[in-house]
Amino acid sequence: MKVANRREAIFKAVLSGMTDVAALCAHFGMSEATVRRDLRALADERRIVRTYGGAAAPVRMHEPEESLELRRESFREQKDAIARAAVAHVADGDTIFLDGGTTTEAMARFLAGRENVRVVTNNLLAVGVLAANKVPVTLIGGDVRPSSMSVLGPLAQLALSRVSVDKAFLGADGVVAGRGLCEASAEQAWLKECIVRQSASVYVLVTANKLDRASQQHWTPLARAWTLVTDAPADADVLTEFHKYPEIVVESVR
Repeated sequence: MKVANRREAIFKAVLSGMTDVAALCAHFGMSEATVRRDLRALADERRIVRTYGGAAAPVRMHEPEESLELRRESFREQKDAIARAAVAHVADGDTIFLDGGTTTEAMARFLAGRENVRVVTNNLLAVGVLAANKVPVTLIGGDVRPSSMSVLGPLAQLALSRVSVDKAFLGADGVVAGRGLCEASAEQAWLKECIVRQSASVYVLVTANKLDRASQQHWTPLARAWTLVTDAPADADVLTEFHKYPEIVVESVR
């Protein structure tokens, strides 16, 4: 492997949370001296921060959260394709959770008429669509977050601790293989963690621009089997790291 390619791979591994020298050596099959030399080079370029025994991703400015209006208009065709693929996983008799977000809002539209499916959700955008189309729906209580029109906070967490679902369909501001989902607030990240604990199966629905993207500072780890549903082509470079993890099933809608 060329030096530049090797260092880029190490850089992505550090971003995903693999920060220990020994772990990097085992993962890439390289000597400690080579790994340390590459980490030094990346630190000199200010791409990472060197730590005792390894490295860390640098502290950096995080992207401002997009407005709800902009999110509803952007990538509409891709979100619809992802939503249709997700709905194909829903069987009659299922109880499912729909997370906040515009892709799960799209999923609600494609569930129209599914009277044998129960939806539990914190997504205010989805509730009216589901109820108007004869889909049984349970809205969990909590504090309304206007920027996403979803509910969260202690009451939402308490409600989720009292239910379990067959399948959870989650959105995210970013998804990094080996690290999890990033969100703009701690409340969002923690609520997703509660959902993951209460779900038999977990699906993450994101457009390709959110893959390998650490745009926010709050994280929901995914230390279990889960399915990624995305519009990125199956052979896209951005999916390379996801394919390395046996617990992640990658489903491309293209």
